[in-house]
Amino acid sequence: MENLWNDNDAARYANEARAAGQPEALGLRVYTSRIIGQVADLVLHGGGNTSVKVTGADGEAIMHVKGSGWDLETIEAPGLPAVKLAPLHAARKGKKLSDPEMVALLRSNLLDSSAPNPSVEALLHAYLPFDFVDHTHSTAVLALANQDHSEEIMREIYGDRLAFLPYVMPGYDLSIAGADLFDQFPDCEGLWLKNHGLFTFGDTAKQSYDRMIDFVTDAENYLTAKGIALPGPESSDREIDPALAANLETVLRADNSPFAGGLALDFRSTPSIRRYLENDALETIALRGTATPDHVIRIKPFPLIIAANANTDDIAAALADFKTRYTAYFERNAPNASEPKVMLDAWPRMVLIKGAGLIGLGANDKAARIAGDLGEQTARIINAAEEVGTFQPINEADLFDMEYWSLEQAKLQKK
Repeated sequence: MENLWNDNDAARYANEARAAGQPEALGLRVYTSRIIGQVADLVLHGGGNTSVKVTGADGEAIMHVKGSGWDLETIEAPGLPAVKLAPLHAARKGKKLSDPEMVALLRSNLLDSSAPNPSVEALLHAYLPFDFVDHTHSTAVLALANQDHSEEIMREIYGDRLAFLPYVMPGYDLSIAGADLFDQFPDCEGLWLKNHGLFTFGDTAKQSYDRMIDFVTDAENYLTAKGIALPGPESSDREIDPALAANLETVLRADNSPFAGGLALDFRSTPSIRRYLENDALETIALRGTATPDHVIRIKPFPLIIAANANTDDIAAALADFKTRYTAYFERNAPNASEPKVMLDAWPRMVLIKGAGLIGLGANDKAARIAGDLGEQTARIINAAEEVGTFQPINEADLFDMEYWSLEQAKLQKK
């Protein structure tokens, strides 16, 4: 992976921050957040988060951390709300917090009460004793982190440079588990989160960023050394069959559909996508779950699968099967939730067309494009993961908890 750090650009961001009366470190935080965010094989559509710790004008320790609803690619200083650090550290010694209590803690310690909610992983950023912390959902890392023997792979590649964390639900639990893990291995340079992604940290913006790029490059090189291809994002090279598109529109815009008021189709067909669709075990693999947990709020836990020559009756039958499967998924898992849940709509956000391509579905072009981007990345991840071993994301119960997590739903509502 290319390292995009440029000394002149970094100096410009630092100078602009100083001219605006902001810490130079905040300018550098904006800079490295953006060069992370512009790489689709690091983060997509609001994924990942970054932070920087600085000393306020009154000598108080504060942290600027990515705010919910912001994309790293376009983030500006207001997208990194400042929060007081001392109360966050004090809370670590107190009782376990529910996620709403965690959000209340973070909001009550914002320097600007009108600022966006800090990232749901803000406490982990706070507890890691480095000025700069970066978190991504790298494509190469996810191909390796979504393996049953993920820790063994991590050790083979990185030795003791990274510490391994089994899957933990994002939010308060992940923050505490990640902080405890670092306390056990204080010499590590990053955290490898099974089924989730990668954290790096450093005393400078460049050090944390360089570690992220180096570690992701190491993951890419590991795959290459095993003869496993992981192409970058590819441009679609085929068009959707107009008749199939018309058939999908007819079925998906039914009166009770979330797309009744508008439906956008984002069709993708690339060599990687077609390779994924040609997998003999497609119908099994596609039902295992999403490549990283938060994707479930965009594309549901599994896709709708149809044939390239499907007519309206075929699509309606496949949709009915999807709804039955989704309802059963909800009914299996809702009784185990910590609070009552109301089922979301049982309609797909991703369509896999055997032998042809995939479609991201949305009520508008932006939503469809987001689903399409996530579907395209998922195809590339699964292709590589299945060559490494077996693509094995988080289990259904954990996926349900993520899809129906109130904090994740709040992010979706804001967007």
